Amino acid sequence: MLTERQRMILNAIIDDYIRFAEPVGSRSISKRGDVGFSPATIRNEMADLEELGFLEQPHTSAGRIPSQKGYRYYVDNLVQLDKLSSEEVGRLKSAFAEKITAMEEIVQHTASILSQMTNYTSIALGPEVFEASFRHFQLLPLNEDTAVAIVVTNTGHVENKTVPIPPGISVSELEQVVNLLNAKLVGVPLYKLRSQLYTEVGNEMGRYVSHVQELMTLVESVLIGDDNHREVFLSGTTNMLAQPEFKDVDKIKTIWELLEETPTLIKVVGSAPTGIQVRIGQENPHEAIANCSLITATYTIDGQTLGTIGVLGPTRMEYAKVINLMNHLTSQFALLPQRWNK
Repeated sequence: MLTERQRMILNAIIDDYIRFAEPVGSRSISKRGDVGFSPATIRNEMADLEELGFLEQPHTSAGRIPSQKGYRYYVDNLVQLDKLSSEEVGRLKSAFAEKITAMEEIVQHTASILSQMTNYTSIALGPEVFEASFRHFQLLPLNEDTAVAIVVTNTGHVENKTVPIPPGISVSELEQVVNLLNAKLVGVPLYKLRSQLYTEVGNEMGRYVSHVQELMTLVESVLIGDDNHREVFLSGTTNMLAQPEFKDVDKIKTIWELLEETPTLIKVVGSAPTGIQVRIGQENPHEAIANCSLITATYTIDGQTLGTIGVLGPTRMEYAKVINLMNHLTSQFALLPQRWNK
């Protein structure tokens, strides 16, 4: 789509804008040793890049700034993912160096280090009760249509939830389901309940009850929940104030309001697919961060995705640095079982 020269110039413009937060002109790009074109040539290419939608020209400046489309092209095609420095690697490893077995502590420590290293805001969704396991389940009918579901974990945590009873389900069938769950799932870690529910319980349930799918949906909604119980760790929330894009109080206010709405924040950060994802500007699922970029990474242990870590900053973000950090973090989480078993 773009010529090699256009790619080189677009890359240089975005690099300069990320670094200096000022519209970039052709003369400053021509002085870079890695470009090698005259200001006139660069000016013509910049005009073409603007026409193609990769650059924008603020009204008050002769220079250009990247558009959302420009940032997306940069992330997908141009960003250089270099190795971290030994100092950066050392700081990240410090989050995992101690013999910490509580995942919440590791996640919280990681969020803090990440915000310090990037000067952005880090958001970490705690593990889905990594250390807790299923202990007991009760389903107490209130009337023909509703029941109270009670889940007890080995840590003593009790979760109550009012649920609708699917039409046509008898009390005796509900009792059969409760007995089956208590027989098959005791001791299963909470983060493994979804898979165990379908492998250990689903097939056998059909022997005792009708309406299996409706009951499975009911049980999953109780045991797995809506993720609102998950802890959210924030670090560096005031870092946004240091970014020139957020000198407008109204802009920063809406972002802070989102950061304080835990259920909404969980949905925004946790809705990203697995792996490392970069959402730029209006690609984000919430209006409050339509002028931000959010880079998320899911962390996995023993093949189970347990949570998500995100970095929130301006669209003028140091994408290469953050993506490199995220890559290294996910590899450190994957190594945790080896450390715990030593």
